[in-house]
Amino acid sequence: MAGALEDAGVDACFVTDHPYPPAQWVAEGGHHALDPLVALSFAAAATTRLRLHTNIFVAAYRHPILSAHGVASLDALSGGRVIFGVAVGYLEPEFEALGVDYHRRGAVLDDTVARIKASWAGEPGPLGNALRPRPASPPPMWFGGNSRASLRRVVASGQGWLPFPASPGLARAVRTTSIASVDDLRLAIADLRNLAEQVGRTEPIDICFAGFSQRHGGFEPQRLVDEAAELEALGVTWMSVRLPAPSRAGYLENVERFATEVLGKA
Repeated sequence: MAGALEDAGVDACFVTDHPYPPAQWVAEGGHHALDPLVALSFAAAATTRLRLHTNIFVAAYRHPILSAHGVASLDALSGGRVIFGVAVGYLEPEFEALGVDYHRRGAVLDDTVARIKASWAGEPGPLGNALRPRPASPPPMWFGGNSRASLRRVVASGQGWLPFPASPGLARAVRTTSIASVDDLRLAIADLRNLAEQVGRTEPIDICFAGFSQRHGGFEPQRLVDEAAELEALGVTWMSVRLPAPSRAGYLENVERFATEVLGKA
């Protein structure tokens, strides 16, 4: 599947992070997931160019040293192809099952990011030695979430932002800010740019958005083409796409259609 994406001209593949999702959430439309670093290592071995994106990696689920070491290992073995998407997470029962304090997840994310950056910069850890492998060039760090806190993290520490479509109901459920329309996204991007200007940041920020046309599933190539142009005009630099996968063969057929009917017209 990863090889088909690379052959089609897709720039990156992504995986989610749910080591132990609650049964009710899965029954209501949620999903199980492979371990993100293991899954992306398979994608790396099957490709040579495809970027490897954690979308997203829940910081609080793992010790910061394990996270820094795992991501750096994947980056080293893939030849520097990792995009490290990270966020606070939102499934409170999953936090409880893993023995993690849900209400401290923001503070844990900030501590994890600081410790990962220090590790990747070669700073000595608690045992007095530096973590290995050390990335020659640290993977770009993209922060997920629609909240103002997420925007501040992007501006202060990140190279990208991962907002997602969220109706008011969904936003309440996952405790974030609603982005229910193109106008909402436009305002959020303006807020991001204002925050960057306030602190004097000039480094460009990638914005990766899933698009509104995919909220109800299905695959409508022309809608994706039209929406990609609309999002690009707002300043979105990456568009994530969830192709239907009724089976592995069905997914590969949709990748072929995506290459011809979407990328071929973009």
